[in-house]
Amino acid sequence: MAATGSEKQGAKAYYVSTPIYYVNDAPHLGHAYTTVAGDVLTRWHRQRGEKVWYLTGTDEHGQKIMRTAEANGVTPQAWADKLVTESWKPLWEHLDIANDDFIRTTQKRHTDRVQEFVQDLYDKGEIYKGGYEGPYCVGCEEYKLPGELLDGEGVYEGQKLCPIHKKPVEILSEENYFFKLSEYSEKLLAHYEANPGFIQPESARNEVVNFVRQGLQDLSISRSTFDWGVPVPWDDKHVIYVWVDALLNYATAVGYNEDPARFESTFPADVHLVGKDILRFHAIIWPAMLMAQGLPLPGKIAANGWLMVGGEKMSKSNLTGIKPQDLTTHFGVDAYRWYFLRAIAFGQDGSFSWEDFSARYTSELANDYGNLASRVAAMVTKYFGGELPAATADGDAEKAVHGGLTKAVAEADRRIGEELDFQGGILAVFDFVKQVNGYITEQEPWKVAKDDSPEGRARLATILYTAAESLRAVAVLLNPIMPDTSQKLWDSLGAEASLGALADQRVQDAADWGRLPAGATVTKGAVLFPRLEEKPTA
Repeated sequence: MAATGSEKQGAKAYYVSTPIYYVNDAPHLGHAYTTVAGDVLTRWHRQRGEKVWYLTGTDEHGQKIMRTAEANGVTPQAWADKLVTESWKPLWEHLDIANDDFIRTTQKRHTDRVQEFVQDLYDKGEIYKGGYEGPYCVGCEEYKLPGELLDGEGVYEGQKLCPIHKKPVEILSEENYFFKLSEYSEKLLAHYEANPGFIQPESARNEVVNFVRQGLQDLSISRSTFDWGVPVPWDDKHVIYVWVDALLNYATAVGYNEDPARFESTFPADVHLVGKDILRFHAIIWPAMLMAQGLPLPGKIAANGWLMVGGEKMSKSNLTGIKPQDLTTHFGVDAYRWYFLRAIAFGQDGSFSWEDFSARYTSELANDYGNLASRVAAMVTKYFGGELPAATADGDAEKAVHGGLTKAVAEADRRIGEELDFQGGILAVFDFVKQVNGYITEQEPWKVAKDDSPEGRARLATILYTAAESLRAVAVLLNPIMPDTSQKLWDSLGAEASLGALADQRVQDAADWGRLPAGATVTKGAVLFPRLEEKPTA
């Protein structure tokens, strides 16, 4: 889905990427969590009026994909095509993900550039041929250090297990090509020191720094025991290591060695969103490769935590994978987008439960937010025939609401736009929603409506204008998170006729009080967050 919106022409794009996801199976909640976070972040920056580029895609090479395809009786390419067409792209469309590009590592625009990048490193003397033997996890597509492995139990007794996938590693012995990663330890440490926000959160940064301080080994960047990958350009008996292939998508997708003007106006990424289990690839190997090529490094590597179900990381391999559609069918897409960013602090592990989702939906979305929108529209319709009245009797109560909005906008913009603290930004907006609910409760417009004097009518008009104008700002602030619901509220307030499209409203202008004009036609639309049906049973 291509994104639109006014942009600052000529400026570097605010470039955000997700990991490119393995197509060994259909996406689950963990994949969607990272992708929704990136979508909210880029929508937020679009509503700042910035030029934005949001990239996602699929990682389609490597031994894991090859084995999955073989198990399903098809070629790796046919398997990748099927998963992308039937599972990955449809889900992102379903979740209203406004990505600007979707890259696949089997595309020629990618594979040609990968060969050129690696050939250039080879020509510079950054790659040499050597031998290696060690424990290898196919699931991670990575050699493991012996100290990282777990002792197997039960059916795996006597075997060494990958600490992430909890499955036995394989001992591989190959003659491969190696990238001189060991020569970049000090350069990487110097970069981490000079840019303390380069890796987030701090716990992730500390892990990476400690790992690099122990000394890095040269990286095997080719494989010769299978052929599903990008051929090494100077030795077609080898294919390029899938992680080298995959990481380069962040450059190839924006014009590396193909469109210099586009590359310069987009690269490097401002934010790479990654799962913490792939942090080292992004925070060590990727910047070292860029250093070797003399290319600029990304602004930030932000590692989100794991989604947990029953204390286990959510993944297909441990059977805790849940389809996002299982939840969107019950709660709706917007509530789904909101829930995970609201319930879990980005960067930390978080547990999902149906009961928690239901409780938050009912309390915060239906009762606090949805009920506020419904009550305000109903009262404007009842007392003023659906025509928004002018506020002519502002007092201290209204000034408190104005101040609350100013605070909410500033805090939400800082937390979401700068700190990637989605939870904190959402809470700032919902604290304001609670403030407006409290304001209505205290002002009791239903009682004020009984006073037919000019002073009483002016007071009633001011209360309802204050509430409606507050909702105008809330629609703008929540649009990156819940675009469909925000549009419904925008339409209910009659805002488009006077203020234009919701997508064109600026976050920084949301606190500019009085933008919604008196005379706007307010209508009571559909309930924003309908009452939940009974939880479906398996």
